[in-house]
Amino acid sequence: MSHESFLEHAPSVIRKAKSVWSDFIDFVASDNVLQVAVGLIIANGFTKVVQSLVSDILLPPIALLPFIDRNFEEKFVVLRKGPHANQTLAHSAGYNTLDQAAADGAVVLAYGQFITNVANFLALGVFLYLIARVYAVFTHKTIISRTVRCAYCRKYVSEKAKRCFNCTSWLDGREERETSAL
Repeated sequence: MSHESFLEHAPSVIRKAKSVWSDFIDFVASDNVLQVAVGLIIANGFTKVVQSLVSDILLPPIALLPFIDRNFEEKFVVLRKGPHANQTLAHSAGYNTLDQAAADGAVVLAYGQFITNVANFLALGVFLYLIARVYAVFTHKTIISRTVRCAYCRKYVSEKAKRCFNCTSWLDGREERETSAL
């Protein structure tokens, strides 16, 4: 492509680039994208608060129980020792920390971290449910909608729906009355 040919097409390329940029700005500035972005930022902060609550407040007192000798996150089982286990562990019964086992290349089952993650998940779910209930009390709008199963396709449908969104059958039993009348 010659230099003159490039200059001939430059205005249309610039016009297309401006159009793409304008469309992108319209998309980013739309209400839905901004609402989702704000929601994700708030959710990230809320998740960190709940994780701190579980890891720093709830689990440490449980770690004081006599049969638990360390913090939950440090509970692990060695499935296979690392290559330097005999040199490193000559004077002790095993790895003292998860980091020590990982540094030696040992294969470990970190069940303490799993317990912590399950506790975080359950606490997050409970707090989100409580927030939804408090929101419903103050605004008289429900976030948690009750559902029923469609008798035909077995999908969950809003309790207030008149027809199933999946199979379009009537949820008030209208179809059963029509077929039994025949």
